[in-house]
Amino acid sequence: MKRYLIILLSILMLSCSSLRMYRDLPEVKAWESEIVKFEQLDISKSYPSNAVLFAGSSSIRLWSTIGKDMLPYNVIQRGYGGARLSDFAVYADRIVYPHDCSAIVLFIPNDISGDQNDKSPEQVAQLFRKTLFIIRRKFPRTPVFWIGITPTSARWHVWPDIKKTNEMIRKICENHHHTYYIHTEQAFLNASGLPRNELFASDKLHLNENGYALWAEIIKKELNRVLEKQVINK
Repeated sequence: MKRYLIILLSILMLSCSSLRMYRDLPEVKAWESEIVKFEQLDISKSYPSNAVLFAGSSSIRLWSTIGKDMLPYNVIQRGYGGARLSDFAVYADRIVYPHDCSAIVLFIPNDISGDQNDKSPEQVAQLFRKTLFIIRRKFPRTPVFWIGITPTSARWHVWPDIKKTNEMIRKICENHHHTYYIHTEQAFLNASGLPRNELFASDKLHLNENGYALWAEIIKKELNRVLEKQVINK
């Protein structure tokens, strides 16, 4: 046990130190005002201790029906547009630590978008590991769910890299206690293996009402599976 703790602490130290390369990047610092808004919400609002924290990109921020869709779970909504793991990992402690929640759900799909500054699947997977280690420093047993990046027409040209990233993160989840990968790929592909555009807004990137309804169904099913099992085992 002692040896395990030493190894874990070493990984945590390495993880945090390697984030230094991102901390001073303008595109990371640009989100400071958004994170401050979250911190102000944490002061002005109170949340039940059994709430589920949803954090990540604009798909979380724009989910206007999340409170209703996730009933009977109470929800804490912490999404900011354009979130990447390279900035989320930097701010993860400030976003997550204030909340003694029953579960944490993450959706952060923008590190691979077809941009010239895209990361490799290996880099994204490593950033997920770092984010997970930061969360585990305070919440070692809280269930953490990663929503698989959905296939979209807007980013179909880089889908092979996104699909590889999904697979790498899935394997990380399977190899860490209390960490779960939520599969979404098949539900958002049609019989021809292409993205179901009827589930997306006109930008063919963000979900529309029907897309959110399907997303909610998939996510809540996985929350129920894990959290109900936890209650039974207590």
